[in-house]
Amino acid sequence: MSDQSRPYRTAAVIPAAGRGVRLGPGAPKALRALGGTPMLVHAVRAMAASRHVSLVVVVAPPDGAPEVRNLLDEHALPERTEFLVVPGGDTRQESVKLGLDALPADVSAVLVHDAARPLVPVDTVDAVVEAVRDGAPAVVPALPLADTVKEVEPGAPGEPEPVLSTPVRSRLRAVQTPQGFDRDTLVRAHERFAVGGEGATDDAGLVEQLGAPVVVVPGHEEAFKVTRPLDLVLAEAVLARRRANDGF
Repeated sequence: MSDQSRPYRTAAVIPAAGRGVRLGPGAPKALRALGGTPMLVHAVRAMAASRHVSLVVVVAPPDGAPEVRNLLDEHALPERTEFLVVPGGDTRQESVKLGLDALPADVSAVLVHDAARPLVPVDTVDAVVEAVRDGAPAVVPALPLADTVKEVEPGAPGEPEPVLSTPVRSRLRAVQTPQGFDRDTLVRAHERFAVGGEGATDDAGLVEQLGAPVVVVPGHEEAFKVTRPLDLVLAEAVLARRRANDGF
């Protein structure tokens, strides 16, 4: 089959193997409830809401794949989208690589999405996929920064830290997910740059190390990451507003 006639299939990989300690003790962050539903389920639904995404691969905690599989079975998910749960690794980078390894051969484009960004709008997902389909090897949604940023020399916790420089704010962006990739490019990046320490927190950064171009598309304020208790309060408010206005 020629490249022109080959179906262009897009899959989403959701690494959800982390513990999320900044949210406090209890269930892993991805399994915390948001509006009565685990954040992971919201994130899976957000990917499946895109008409482009036909497969969602959830990378579960190494010993928690059966639990996550049962969790997804208990919640209504779009019938047109396939779902797969695989065990993850010790770092996010390892988990993403395991998700990539589980993809069928006919997947051409891959989204990598944080389970802790449960409320990303479908328009943002579609914009990322469409930019990849238009030929970009790597695409990230991002927002301009509202705050001035300082580069500092890190010191001991609580101690004053000397400022090294002030980057030009107009050139800075706060990166979100899903990040989108040409599958072959992302696989090559993960194979070339082995996991070290905590591993990569940003898949686009691995692609940058290959020397491949990465482009930015507009992100969305509601695609924020739920990391701390205050983020969960904000997410509950956003979800309540959606349900009141749109029956979400």
